[in-house]
Amino acid sequence: MNPFITSGYVAPEYFCDREKETKEIIKKLSNGNNIALISPRRMGKTGLIQHCYHQPLFQKKYYTFFIDIYATTSLKEFVFKLGKEIFETLKPRGKKFTEAFFYAISSLRTAFKIDAITGQPVFDIGLGEIVRPEFTLEEIFEYLEQADKPCIVAIDEFQQIAKYPETNIEAVLRTHVQHCKNTHFIFAGSQRHLMQNIFLSSSRPFYQSVALLTLDVIDEEIYVSFVAKYFKQAKKKISEDTIRMVYHLFEGHTWYIQCVFNEIYALMDSIAHFSGDMVLLLIEQIVVSYEQMFLGLLSFLTEKQKETLIAIAKEGEAKGITSGAFVKKHGLTSPSSVQTAVKQLLDKEIITSDNNVFKVYDRFFGLWLKKTYGAGFQLHINS
Repeated sequence: MNPFITSGYVAPEYFCDREKETKEIIKKLSNGNNIALISPRRMGKTGLIQHCYHQPLFQKKYYTFFIDIYATTSLKEFVFKLGKEIFETLKPRGKKFTEAFFYAISSLRTAFKIDAITGQPVFDIGLGEIVRPEFTLEEIFEYLEQADKPCIVAIDEFQQIAKYPETNIEAVLRTHVQHCKNTHFIFAGSQRHLMQNIFLSSSRPFYQSVALLTLDVIDEEIYVSFVAKYFKQAKKKISEDTIRMVYHLFEGHTWYIQCVFNEIYALMDSIAHFSGDMVLLLIEQIVVSYEQMFLGLLSFLTEKQKETLIAIAKEGEAKGITSGAFVKKHGLTSPSSVQTAVKQLLDKEIITSDNNVFKVYDRFFGLWLKKTYGAGFQLHINS
């Protein structure tokens, strides 16, 4: 199979490095700690969690659950995702587990459907049937606490709870979490400032309740060796310089690198050797393939938001964006209009900020904006 995975988790041999982080997560969780894992989106935190779940200790001695709450907008949806994940994960273990869950979650008992063939309950519940989400959540936590093995629950994009309409959601979750003895948690998130506010602000319920881990890029030498190994095994020729070029083009950002090498690996069934120029052409083709999606994103932005976004994309790494020089250089209206637009773009997660340096969140989107509104398709290598 193509060893450069771009979606989900397949097997340990296709997972690059993260040995130190894997050991740290296993150590923290197996010693009774909860973890907040912070990294930019598409840096590999979901894969890392699944990789930890596939380690022998967790495979044998724990029940492991994973939910992504990025698309949720309320506690009701959160409860639905969590309940469904627990039910579907335990369902293959047999009738004993599904019936135990069915009887433990009494608030949803009338909403459970019965499979006409097997006679077993199935999790086919409408959101409207979760009438008292706080009570159902309590039942779910009680069920996990009564499990015959320790449980680990990973909640991806955890910062989303800060956007729920329920004003007390953090306090409710914190109360349940702190009383858990049999269940431990990984709170993973991609918006650094929101995650830090949740876990590092003394006024918030989750203050100092977790071990904080930050996921950075994979070391260049390790990544180069990983890529070279699989091309060599398949008798496909690619130079180390070309591998390094791709790594630097995307500054070690895992998903984009994997995406490019996935395409190269597939194309080399018919192409004997891939040069650096061919890689750049391929990246341009990948970027253009997303054009309709990018046009759709732009259609939801105001004119000033678009102007500010394009200015940031042209810079690559934009600094001093409210300065007169930046405003003049890119023909923007005023520093105050830029400030307003930047806040809105950050809220929409279209751009990201680190130490007042602004970038387009999606690297392919940034390249497309440069190509469409700049001086053609240009790639700059940060070596």
